[in-house]
Amino acid sequence: MVRLPYVTALTTLFSYGLLFAFGQLRDFFRKIIDWFKSTSKDLKGYAPICLGLEDFYTRRLYLRIQDCFSRPIASAPDAWFDVVERYSKDNNKTLHRTSKTSKCLNLGSYNYLGFAAADEYCTPRVIESLKKYSPSTCSIRVDGGTTDLHMELEFLVARFVGKPAAITFGMGYVTNSAIIPVLIGKGGLIISDSLNHNSIVNGARGSGAAVRVFQHNNAPHLEEVLREQIAEGQPRTHRPWKKIIVIVEGIYSMEGELCQLPEIIAVCKKYKVYTYLDEAHSIGAVGKSGKGVCELLGVDPADVDIMMGTFTKSFGSCGGYIAASKEIVQYLKHACPAQLYATSMSPPAVQQVISALKVILGEDGSSRGAQKLAQIRENSNFFRSELKKMGFEVLGDNDSPVMPIMLYNPAKIPAFSRDCLKQNVAVVTVAFPATPLLLARARICISAAHSREDLLKGLEVISKVGDLVGIKYFPAEPPKHGHQAHKKVE
Repeated sequence: MVRLPYVTALTTLFSYGLLFAFGQLRDFFRKIIDWFKSTSKDLKGYAPICLGLEDFYTRRLYLRIQDCFSRPIASAPDAWFDVVERYSKDNNKTLHRTSKTSKCLNLGSYNYLGFAAADEYCTPRVIESLKKYSPSTCSIRVDGGTTDLHMELEFLVARFVGKPAAITFGMGYVTNSAIIPVLIGKGGLIISDSLNHNSIVNGARGSGAAVRVFQHNNAPHLEEVLREQIAEGQPRTHRPWKKIIVIVEGIYSMEGELCQLPEIIAVCKKYKVYTYLDEAHSIGAVGKSGKGVCELLGVDPADVDIMMGTFTKSFGSCGGYIAASKEIVQYLKHACPAQLYATSMSPPAVQQVISALKVILGEDGSSRGAQKLAQIRENSNFFRSELKKMGFEVLGDNDSPVMPIMLYNPAKIPAFSRDCLKQNVAVVTVAFPATPLLLARARICISAAHSREDLLKGLEVISKVGDLVGIKYFPAEPPKHGHQAHKKVE
């Protein structure tokens, strides 16, 4: 967990307070001006679609720095990509694209294994599937939307993660938000990690089950919550819960931390409750053979009841999957709205995942999969260690390709992002509401496609900008002569 220094917390609170005060003042004067300018064309009697307080953050804070977000790109999200240049004539209220692009080092995409760009094994097969099946099935799975590719992918995913069966969906976010309400409902209890993804939060809310939260990655607190809830039972009636599911993530996307899965599994087995593991950022990215946190942390997949993951990160495609017992998968095929009402995965997207999985498993006849896995691990650990040596506050664990750099102050969010872009390094900055108000950060995502030269370029720029913006919160380590000599040789 982040321990925010008092001085940093005070200056950050003061900055947000100042922005809020001036924003309210501007809103007050705008109301007066609008009152004098009101005409008969106004929609009198209509409730405002966007209330002042509800979109205050967007109007008075986000719009000032919206050039740092949603930057359009004009190439594949490889190690380097083309960022479209934009300009504004009204202080960032509206942004206009130009025909110019800047070639930038990509430190923001989830392209963990480098499959998002053209691949010698995947790309020809994807093109062939496009010719054979078309870009879309134009149907849902239970009608005409199931191809032999979908069946092959589900079999391959189940074999890869070590579960008896799997089911796929067209969107990763929907995999959580649509599956959880099918697995549990009224009379059930969901115990969720406090930093779980929004898709899990919305799925839990939509299920009708009671929701309790345990402290992030804290197995003792999970046990405390479980004991209390099992003892009390359902509200008012105090009847036993019909079902209890504990939901955690493999790698937390905003923290870069690995789940303490062995400890959490031990607690769940002790109290005989179900476990649901979201491996969106860990499947394909960690573990000796890319099989996620279970492989990395030595957990038997049979001890995890529901294994969820997406194809949007390590596999360079789209969609998601659920891997579980044959009974659970069969039930989902007949009960899940995302299976019954949503268009199935695009056949070329399915073929991309199949091909990527075969490369990872070594079934393409080469060792490229093993090389990619070794590269992402080496790149991630090198970049993280170098950032820490420079004095940055970096979150997360070793082997994780996600490494947030803490910014805190709202003024440092656009300053860091814009200055990096000026030096052709594209980074992603994240602030409220995706993170707590005081914990803004830049989230770096490393890829196996990055060369050592790419990483050194990124580190050089980030170090310079870090000095300029003032986000090196720790003293830097003195350079070692051997290390400097090694860099010169490179």
